[in-house]
Amino acid sequence: MITEIGIVAGDIWHYLDQHKTCSLAELVAGIDKNRNVTLMSLGWLAREGHIILEQDGEDYRITLRF
Repeated sequence: MITEIGIVAGDIWHYLDQHKTCSLAELVAGIDKNRNVTLMSLGWLAREGHIILEQDGEDYRITLRF
């Protein structure tokens, strides 16, 4: 499971590198991975300081931190 989370975290990083910022809904649709694994991967990236998560109404805005 840890390996899968790491792989999806890489997919998220590459998606954000191309798009810079997106909503959680856009990200889940854009990388086409399991939603739960995507959320775990986002937590990993946020904890390591690679992304910024901000609440945006009922969704979240995700931005790659440079």
